[in-house]
Amino acid sequence: MTEQQSELKKGNWDRFWSPFLEAWALFKDPAAQSTHIIAYLARDQMKALCFYTNSEERRVSRKVIWHYYIVIQLAISLVSLCLGVLESMDDIASLGRDLVFTITTIFIFLRIVFFAQYADDLDVVIDALEDIYHWKIKGPGSEEVRVTQRIRFLMFMSLIVAWFIFLISFILIKISTPFWMESQILPFHVAWPFQLHDPSKHPITYAIIFVSQSTTVLYWLIWLGAVENMAVSIFFELTSSLRVLCIELRNLQELCQGDENLLARELFRLTKFHQRIISISDSCNNIFNGAFIMQMLVNFVLVSLSLFEVLVARKNPQVAAEYLIVMLMTLGHLSFWSKFGDMFSEESEQVALAVYEAYDPTVGSFKIHRHFRFFIQRAQTPLIMSASPFPSFNMVNYMFILKQCYSIMTLLTRTLE
Repeated sequence: MTEQQSELKKGNWDRFWSPFLEAWALFKDPAAQSTHIIAYLARDQMKALCFYTNSEERRVSRKVIWHYYIVIQLAISLVSLCLGVLESMDDIASLGRDLVFTITTIFIFLRIVFFAQYADDLDVVIDALEDIYHWKIKGPGSEEVRVTQRIRFLMFMSLIVAWFIFLISFILIKISTPFWMESQILPFHVAWPFQLHDPSKHPITYAIIFVSQSTTVLYWLIWLGAVENMAVSIFFELTSSLRVLCIELRNLQELCQGDENLLARELFRLTKFHQRIISISDSCNNIFNGAFIMQMLVNFVLVSLSLFEVLVARKNPQVAAEYLIVMLMTLGHLSFWSKFGDMFSEESEQVALAVYEAYDPTVGSFKIHRHFRFFIQRAQTPLIMSASPFPSFNMVNYMFILKQCYSIMTLLTRTLE
């Protein structure tokens, strides 16, 4: 039994680090190609953390027990944070800090609910994208497709590495705050009955709470990082699929060499490819719609609150720096989604241009020409990351959210004055 557990832990450890090792191998070998898409590897990381709640994982009793255990831990942390909020009502700086971490914990809870409901649907999407990634591309565009996939894989993995470094740094700073901030005795301000969190009265329970907070924040923020990487990378893979489609379209005439039958077959295949991307995009927007709405609201509140607290605590550099880090992480998270939303829409608009470039009025029958016109017409509607009834994720709406946050912060500052 002990050997099996050791093998399991080793396997999970390897699965968690495999995306980084694969990226490094790909970086060293220009001729290499990744074995899986990033969404697939990020899902493996979540499984390595033993918290990916699809139907397959829920059939394993020991994993279900683990799920309940860590969710109960998180629930206890949330209750203690809420009690800490009530205790901080008289201090605006402390109240803001407690609200930030309470809202973040609620955000994690909502993410858990989301995956409990949609994990199986996400499996279908990821498996479909994995299938598309492994399609054999023939013809003059095959090498360009391989190089494009390699570069885009490395680009996204570099962002993941940077994000995890920033996340781990934040976790270490939070865990160490009691050692360099006199105003804090725990990484997060909480309140427990009978003053169980007071080290002078209950040193043993204080030590237990300290360890519990440290391990809980470490586990759940790393899990949240893997979740966000997997979710964003799904749309990133759709963007990459659109890029592959454009490359194939631009090399269509060179591949067919005037063969009408081959042109008709390839055009039909590429139309079906485009239709499949649209179908997966629609499925993703349906799956993520509630999560997108929640994400926009939480980011809006956290950015506004952090900006306000930075101003309130500007005479206390340590507190202001803490809020500034939280604000930068929130803005980074929002801009992460917004930028990839922009890339997704822009790449989808390139398809119509690629079809137009592939169209040769001197080659093919009237049926083929009509097929080209239909393809161009349909490709002119850009694909988006939708959050109905809220606006889509893109940099324009991102700047609008920042302006609204600044307006609210200005209003609150004037109210305090």
